Amino acid sequence: MAEIIQQPPRAVNIDHMAAKEYLNKVLTGTATGITVALIPNAILAEIFKVFMGRFPIFGTALNVVMVMQFATPMIVGVLVGLQFKLNPMQCTLVGTAAFLASGAFTVTDGKVALVGIGDLINVMLVSALAVFVTRAIGNKMGSLTILLSPILIGAGVGFVGLLLLPYVRLVTVWIGDMVNSFTTLQPFFMSVLICITFSILIISPISTVAIGIAIGVAGLGAGAAAVGVAACTAILVIGSIRTNEKGVTIAVLLGAMKMMIPNLIKYPILAVPVVLDAIISGIGVYFLNIIGTPASAGFGIVGLVGPISAINNGTGSTIENVIAAVTAFIIIPFVAGILIDFICRKVLKLYNNEIFRFIEG
Repeated sequence: MAEIIQQPPRAVNIDHMAAKEYLNKVLTGTATGITVALIPNAILAEIFKVFMGRFPIFGTALNVVMVMQFATPMIVGVLVGLQFKLNPMQCTLVGTAAFLASGAFTVTDGKVALVGIGDLINVMLVSALAVFVTRAIGNKMGSLTILLSPILIGAGVGFVGLLLLPYVRLVTVWIGDMVNSFTTLQPFFMSVLICITFSILIISPISTVAIGIAIGVAGLGAGAAAVGVAACTAILVIGSIRTNEKGVTIAVLLGAMKMMIPNLIKYPILAVPVVLDAIISGIGVYFLNIIGTPASAGFGIVGLVGPISAINNGTGSTIENVIAAVTAFIIIPFVAGILIDFICRKVLKLYNNEIFRFIEG
């Protein structure tokens, strides 16, 4: 009897998980989900576009990878649930709640239309809430679990999240307004500030692609945004090579920078080399006159979207534009990144290799 009294119920142990551990699991699931959902389109879209004119099958393939992005909220929710060792039905309901609260769809006269990947901050918050409710309920509903769980967790938490969405979106709107305010500055400072902003946004739950399109950043500002993403990529790749398996490094290079969201949260010092590289790369944007479009602003070197846009929209000859794009997106970020990483890690000893180790949860 004494042993039974001393041993707390399983549900209590679940509810009292340390806040830090809880947050890390949510961040890891979110980062992995975003990567899984967005990487096929990021890597393959431009390739498919080249061939779809001659081979219609590539047009169908392009539609597949484009539409796959709309599943981002669902995928994030499911993978967050898996971080907490929830069963398949529970994970699916967490994903359902995340999708319903994401804003990835609109309903007009009873007709549903997909409009994007939704607000990823709200997706993360609702996934965390759905997991909390799921774990709090546990097996308390007995045989009614299969009937009540979809109502309470899927529809119920999804409804609450949808009510929160307009307020959570204010964060995204605020960031967009801030970036837009940079465009009123002198071009040199605008390039540097936008470059810095997007270098940090790419390792946050906020979609750089969505921000770029939403605020309509264009011209030199769009070029700076894309190079900022490339600067972050360079630092993460340089650090990952020494620390992680090849697959992780390749994934980051191909566009999975958001895998490192948990790393930035756990080791804020990671922002130092990223920002420093973005400053130097932003200066390069100004002097090389790198031009972009709202659609290319959030991609960086992923799918070569940023460099291709810079080449197509540059003011010089094709050869000059190619040289400028390679210099701005590859040479400056990676060469500067190597030097910055060496100084920060070896000379100033601000961090060690551990901050780049992929956190699997």
